[in-house]
Amino acid sequence: MLDPAIGDIELARRQIESAALAGDEQQRLRERALAFCRDQPESLHRSCSPGHLTGSGVVVDRSRDRTLLIHHNKLDRWLQPGGHADGDGNLAAVAWREATEETGLRDLALVTPAIDLDIHVIPARPGEPEHLHVDLRFVLLAGAGQIPSPNGETRGARWLSSDDPAVTASAELHRAVVRAVEVARSFPQAGVTGR
Repeated sequence: MLDPAIGDIELARRQIESAALAGDEQQRLRERALAFCRDQPESLHRSCSPGHLTGSGVVVDRSRDRTLLIHHNKLDRWLQPGGHADGDGNLAAVAWREATEETGLRDLALVTPAIDLDIHVIPARPGEPEHLHVDLRFVLLAGAGQIPSPNGETRGARWLSSDDPAVTASAELHRAVVRAVEVARSFPQAGVTGR
């Protein structure tokens, strides 16, 4: 149960702090993300021009062998589903919401704490300057028998293994996918319930 006395940015900060990150580089990114939260108290909102917090989910299939990636329209890349916090400091809930919206899957079990963190530059587009996304990533376990039906933000969705060229083309995506599959395999296939 979330404590209603905790402010939104504080909740996001706590989720970043408690993330189960692996390796020195991930620890350095955690420190950068915590400093970003401190220095940019409005970072839960898109209007924060240096950048903003996002939440995403690496959706892992029931077999624990593949992840569901979407082909993002604006960035023209295969990515895990995710998006802007839009004021919501519960980045785990943001990851779940964005994954259900972008993939059409409804039976997704959220695994906490987060397993990966990435800070990346979003290129300038008309009406939007270049800015950072501080992205906290969670594992989402998909229930059996679901068929993705991606929304208009994507050009499609595919279940891919961690060695697929669409995954290995990005070191950051590959790192998150490998880590998500590793974490997902630690749960029994029938042992996790939905959000």
